[in-house]
Amino acid sequence: MTDVKVTVMRSSPEEGQEKPHYDTFTVNAKKNMTVLDALFLIVEDQDPTLAFRCACRLGMCGSCGMMINGRGRLACRTKIEQMGENILVQPMKNQPIVKDLTVNMDPFFGNWQKVKPYFVPKEGENTFAVIPPDSERREIIDENQDCITCGLCFQSCDAVAMRDDYIGPAALSRAYNLIADERDDAKQERLNLVSTESGAFGCHSFGACVEVCPKGIKPMVTIQKIKAKKLKSSFGLKW
Repeated sequence: MTDVKVTVMRSSPEEGQEKPHYDTFTVNAKKNMTVLDALFLIVEDQDPTLAFRCACRLGMCGSCGMMINGRGRLACRTKIEQMGENILVQPMKNQPIVKDLTVNMDPFFGNWQKVKPYFVPKEGENTFAVIPPDSERREIIDENQDCITCGLCFQSCDAVAMRDDYIGPAALSRAYNLIADERDDAKQERLNLVSTESGAFGCHSFGACVEVCPKGIKPMVTIQKIKAKKLKSSFGLKW
């Protein structure tokens, strides 16, 4: 067991405390303890007012996304022993702070809604037929299926930071999944919707979204595929 110093950014805009400050707590860390475990210990033993969000604690729900030692991570999957004896925890960027480590996810999910993130079936066809696991069509869409909408790519994206209207990598990845699905009846509409400066063509290919994704998804690569499909469509080519 080792004593670890966990420094947490604190603020509460809704209570009039907009200017952030930092509190440091000492936590007795055990083997395999995560940053989320440490935050729970702080709440239980030192400061019950500390606010953060979590649910599954298994890296499946994505709700415990935050900045840990300057990088977007899931607190439940980040082990203290990998972070060292001094850990800095801050809320995700590019979204309003509710309190402490909890942010308002409305900007993220608002942009998610903009891309029509739902399947649109073709009228009169058996569009719900299962795609066989070994099908080439399955390989096209499977690479983005594991997105847990944690928002880490959104908070790490410099294009989101620079442009209020930029949709963001997660929403664009979801849009591509549907654009690439030949069973969907809104392919062209959705392609036109995301092939703008506030969509795929606003991506500057910095790659931060690829670095932070806890599921290994590569939104930057997917966005390039959207651009390629739009160019083919503009020239009347099959896409």
